[in-house]
Amino acid sequence: MNVIHLSAECYPVAKVGGLGDVVGALPKYQQAAGISAMVVMPFYDRKFVKENEFEVIYDSTIVMGTFMGSFQVLREATDKLGFPLHLIKIPGLLDRPEIYSYPDESEQFVAFQIAFLEWLLNFEVLPDVIHSHDHHSGLIPFLLYHSSRYKSLSHIATVLTIHNGQYQGWLGWEKLNLLPDIDVWEGKLLEWGDCINPLASAVKCCWKYTTVSPSYLEELSVNSNGLEQLFISEKAKGVGIINGIDTDVWNPSIDPMISANYNTETATAGKAANKALVCKEFFLSDDKPLVAFIGRLVGEKGADLLPEAVTRILLKHPDEVNILILGSGEKEIEEELAALTSTFKENYNVFIGYHEALSHRIYAGADFLIMPSRVEPCGLNQLYSLRYGTVPIVRSTGGLKDTVIDVSEENGYGIRFEEANVDSIVDSVSRAVEIYKNSTQMELLRNRMMNLNYSWHQSAAQYITLYNNLKSL
Repeated sequence: MNVIHLSAECYPVAKVGGLGDVVGALPKYQQAAGISAMVVMPFYDRKFVKENEFEVIYDSTIVMGTFMGSFQVLREATDKLGFPLHLIKIPGLLDRPEIYSYPDESEQFVAFQIAFLEWLLNFEVLPDVIHSHDHHSGLIPFLLYHSSRYKSLSHIATVLTIHNGQYQGWLGWEKLNLLPDIDVWEGKLLEWGDCINPLASAVKCCWKYTTVSPSYLEELSVNSNGLEQLFISEKAKGVGIINGIDTDVWNPSIDPMISANYNTETATAGKAANKALVCKEFFLSDDKPLVAFIGRLVGEKGADLLPEAVTRILLKHPDEVNILILGSGEKEIEEELAALTSTFKENYNVFIGYHEALSHRIYAGADFLIMPSRVEPCGLNQLYSLRYGTVPIVRSTGGLKDTVIDVSEENGYGIRFEEANVDSIVDSVSRAVEIYKNSTQMELLRNRMMNLNYSWHQSAAQYITLYNNLKSL
């Protein structure tokens, strides 16, 4: 079976969040399971491209409204990621350093999809499945089945994975001329909310769609930024598959980014060594529990609650806990969190920005990881924390609810709370402080967490089963 993954992100080429981690790992594990899986993504002028060898394997032109331009398909020469990686480069559109936030972003991703289909027309062996990830490749199912230009490709099965249904790629109807010849009678399949909605179109047109956790599949019917009724009507096509993690990259026993490697048998000493160095780096004492937040500083992640929560926690437990935050996002939140360093010099610090290696060091050194998310389709950070023996403190939503069992329950290993508010965060950290005082319990929790299996092996197998089932549709 041949599968092509289409995505705006893929770690380590270009990553903003969990989408990049998923697309950088799932195809590798599918390859290991015996199917042919490759990734196609836009070209970005970034470090990975500059440091690795690429060869041009296809060169052609696209027409998109009044725009006519050349494009190239470049393949990474060594398959160093564990799967074939292809980049689509379009001068002036897909050759920039950043992934998002350009004023012509809609034209960028439409061009990416059209260029891919133009290349696909010239394949000697067509794929069995095209697997689109989020709205950036959401027009593919519609164009495959309702554009006369791509009629020869219309037998290919399509799968959509929704990593975050809040972002949908909205386009005004004036952008319709960007698309190749389409069946105007099927134009309603592009529409949702009086505009062209690529995510909604993909849900309507794909053969199957998946969400990145079973709970998120249910939640989309009640909270999906205007698509609730669509997900109710299309629910029969939906499948919830929990994300995995790349256990080659996220493995404390071999991780080159952490100071002291450790496994389940040496976790107590190993985490203590990493904690000591992290605390030294951020001027914190290592004789208290270290609670960390790693992620985007945005309301969706509950980060706007952190300034008040941090203040109340440190006033309530002035000598009992340290808090360390790593992330970037909304400027107001960044400024409020940075300002707290002058108030709580002894037991609080913050690093504003994205730092992959530092995140690994914090997972290895922290005792607890807080995730007060309002929306969390799957969440990977809690899975990384489990892998590194760091107790997750999470709001009970989406994939957090599916992957974290509260310590009060049988075989529990985490702390869960129901409401995304400051009171719940403060109460949960207070629970963590009490748990930390019991070293025997902490050791038990570390062992339990680190023996859980959230690798991509299981999730990749579920996707392969889904692909195989499409043959009977």
